[in-house]
Amino acid sequence: MELNLERPLLFFDIESTGLNIATDSIIELCFVKILPGGEKWVKTWRVRPWDYENNCLRQINPSAQAVHGISLEDLAGEPTFYQIADEVAEWLEGCDLAGFNSAKFDLPMLAEEIERVRRHTDKQPAIDLHAMKMVDVQNIFHAMEPRTLKAAYLFYCGKDLENAHAAEADTLATYEVLKGQLDRYASDPRIENNVEKLAKFSTKQRTVDYAGRLILNDKDEPVISFGKHKGKTAREVYFSEPSYFAWIDNGDFTLDTKRQFATLKAKFEAEKKSMTADKKKQTTFVPRTKGYTPFEELGSLFSQEED
Repeated sequence: MELNLERPLLFFDIESTGLNIATDSIIELCFVKILPGGEKWVKTWRVRPWDYENNCLRQINPSAQAVHGISLEDLAGEPTFYQIADEVAEWLEGCDLAGFNSAKFDLPMLAEEIERVRRHTDKQPAIDLHAMKMVDVQNIFHAMEPRTLKAAYLFYCGKDLENAHAAEADTLATYEVLKGQLDRYASDPRIENNVEKLAKFSTKQRTVDYAGRLILNDKDEPVISFGKHKGKTAREVYFSEPSYFAWIDNGDFTLDTKRQFATLKAKFEAEKKSMTADKKKQTTFVPRTKGYTPFEELGSLFSQEED
């Protein structure tokens, strides 16, 4: 079944130096953009992993290299993410997103690389990943037929996935799996050929940041999901312990997490200033009549005492 799209759906996959979003980097990135009507565009980048804070090349974790087979030698002469950031933003513009297990890893990693460019360089990529719908094909698969991408490809497409853990092969396979899912579950009311509904069905938890440090409650309020303030709203924590937000900004958290906390802090600070201004207005002295001064009232009292 072909996808029913109102705007482009961009499938993507990432290979990286390791699994720590805060300290690892992208070394291979593939985009497969499906346009309304079915036209397919494919773009794959090899990326030299750069540590912007220490201004040096980031090493590849041996366990990660054992999976994807990409070495630093393979990346010699390749651009850094900074150098491809504008092109990446152009590919992302106007799209919704799709991937296999991308909500947990690929999407946070992509967001982190973009935030690094914003924070440490002169570029400000004009892209907001949080505003895009995200269809996680793995979550649909796990909800319907729990397995891995290789098994999903065999199950839905009847093919063996060759060259697994190469970004382009994985991304193209993910696209084929989603189409296969739509075919298999065409009569199931839970699965509909609509990106908004697929994104909702494949989202397990509503998070504010990709690392899941902030989640939304039933009232759509950001809630702390870890540590001593777990279960408290971000607003409650700000007004009781504002220094907590500084601790987040200085701590070992992803840049996306820090950005979301900073956005909330700015919002709460504006609310606090507004509340203070309203309180001052309520306590401001207003003369009862034009030309009236408190001394007139005192003079009147003295006159009464003399009488």
